[in-house]
Amino acid sequence: MIIAVDGPAASGKGTIAKALGRHYGLPVLDTGLLYRAVGLAVLKTGGDPDHEADALAACSFNDGVLADPALRSEAVGSLASRVSIHPSVRQALVKRQRDFATQPGGAILDGRDIATVIAPDADAKIFVTASVHVRAQRRYDDALSHGGHPDMDSLIADIQARDTRDMSRDHAPLRVADGADLLDTSNLTIDAAVQQAIALVDAQLERRRNA
Repeated sequence: MIIAVDGPAASGKGTIAKALGRHYGLPVLDTGLLYRAVGLAVLKTGGDPDHEADALAACSFNDGVLADPALRSEAVGSLASRVSIHPSVRQALVKRQRDFATQPGGAILDGRDIATVIAPDADAKIFVTASVHVRAQRRYDDALSHGGHPDMDSLIADIQARDTRDMSRDHAPLRVADGADLLDTSNLTIDAAVQQAIALVDAQLERRRNA
């Protein structure tokens, strides 16, 4: 069983994917970490994330780097959005994602092109979204909880810029896949969003069984 969870930054898709993993007993891959790893590698080597050759050269990272806490920073998240627009980078990371998706027993993947590119035949597809201001507030609260001093206007601008890059790139743009259910978490608690996600997945699986 493959479950695809897509959506923009700070929509709640990662939290929902992890909860689905616990509920269904499936491994979970946050595919955004792969792009963050590329962005961090470019930064460490002094490359230019907007230069496709530099970004592609950074794709040969060891999986051990995915546990690096530095990948979770806002700065690296912005770099990830910039390197992800390069078609060669996305292609270089496709095999890692598909290998994870097709492992025995199934898997859950969250990202921006899981249901459209990586696993278009996934058994269940959810597109998680939320308003820009709600997503910025989540980033703000998270930064405060880690001792940061975030600026709300900067967070809103960053999210809007990332949305524009994600949705307007020529290769694998962020969009709602055919057959995906939309889950807006703007006004939902975490528990409520997770319960709705489980209900949507169960309904999709039931429809597939009865098809």
